[in-house]
Amino acid sequence: MILFMVKKRNTSQLAYSCCCFIIALAINCLYACQEKESHVPRDPNLIYQQYDPGASDRILSREKYADQLYGFWLGQCIANWTGLITEMDKIGGGGKEGKASGFYTRENWGGPDQPNLWNSNPLRDTIDFYFEAPGGIWGADDDTDIEYIYQHLLYSNETSILTPQQIREGWMKHIKPEEENYLWVSNQQAFDLMRDGILPPETSHPDYNPYYEMIDAQLTTEIFGLFAPMRPDIAMQMAHLPITTTARENAEWISQFYVTMHALVPLIGQNSSMSRKDQVFWIADEARKILPDESYAAKMYDFVKNEYEKGGKWEDVRNALHEKYQVRQEDRYFWATKDTICNGCFAAGINFGASIISLLYGEGDLKETIKIGALIGWDSDNPTATWGGLLGFMIGREGIEKTFNRKFANIFHIHRTRINFPGNGIDSFEVMAEKGLFVVDRVVQEQMKGGIDLEHNQWFIPIQKDEQKNSNE
Repeated sequence: MILFMVKKRNTSQLAYSCCCFIIALAINCLYACQEKESHVPRDPNLIYQQYDPGASDRILSREKYADQLYGFWLGQCIANWTGLITEMDKIGGGGKEGKASGFYTRENWGGPDQPNLWNSNPLRDTIDFYFEAPGGIWGADDDTDIEYIYQHLLYSNETSILTPQQIREGWMKHIKPEEENYLWVSNQQAFDLMRDGILPPETSHPDYNPYYEMIDAQLTTEIFGLFAPMRPDIAMQMAHLPITTTARENAEWISQFYVTMHALVPLIGQNSSMSRKDQVFWIADEARKILPDESYAAKMYDFVKNEYEKGGKWEDVRNALHEKYQVRQEDRYFWATKDTICNGCFAAGINFGASIISLLYGEGDLKETIKIGALIGWDSDNPTATWGGLLGFMIGREGIEKTFNRKFANIFHIHRTRINFPGNGIDSFEVMAEKGLFVVDRVVQEQMKGGIDLEHNQWFIPIQKDEQKNSNE
């Protein structure tokens, strides 16, 4: 039997200090001045090489991409904190009472939240969007903080491919060794193994880590797709070791699915004639190709899509997913009985199926996708954060503000969950987006063998070899 570490939650929002507020104001003032100067971001640690564009190179605006990276972090935070309201309220199973019985439906939106599996919810008593207004501060959570660490490690190590030693050193430096350290299941096991001197990818080996098919890698690696725009092949190389730090088999393939989707977004951005729904469905179907057909991950995707195409309600598809995989345990999906504590509520599989329901039924609409993700059950803050980040990236900061008809806080506090970052852990989405740009600069130059045109603030992205071959044929 596999026993899971209980996922804890603070009983109140983090009380931010006056020092944090002063730092936040300073960051805002700095970027207000920089916006007036309208400067082109340039990485001081990278030697920008002369580049002669190829005839088939794709051109991508760095200015637009910075806004999209801002949208990624903002969209993730909105969706993550909204999903936390219902996290673990409903986890399914074979029972008739308690957490195993019933699920939320669309009628529960705007209504009372029910006590979750682990604790009473500290956020609010109603199920609704969670916002931080201008002047507020978004707290880091496990859906954003290790992605933040990986971006920091790539930039500070001046590399585009992390080594096992760099990952271990980053985890050791920026994660608390004691509770509350916001690690659970596979992340916690990998961390403990690293403390004993074991390096990735051995930290996800089934002989050492019984949680290798949990959801953890999904939370920590989607961002690698954004570091390799239009090149999922490069994104997969970059993400391989971070993914296998905690995941193998289905959890690994599912994480690759999400990374691929994120890398493909700039490609569909080149085709403005597609509707948002068609864009989302296309990148999802493209990412489905990397799932082994006999895996339960692939079968879950196909099942959900087939049910969606029949035209039923998302609640009915969610209930059918629960019956098929948690109750009847089809396609060799056994986590509901392997985990005697919460029916595999942290497992990559059931949460992947739930995420695909919210993606397809959300049809590219940010608000609707987050709503469904928050109501759907299980580890509901994770799929919401994934799609909030993806759709937020697609529409950028302005698109998010138009969607919700409001402005949002732009300050991020990484020290809510992690440690040992500059500035007392206070950062801004502008700074985070610019650092992401610099990571992409290095990837374009070193991994893609492309170029950066600082005069026109754009990248030249060589296409993949298989694309070149297909175009020649």
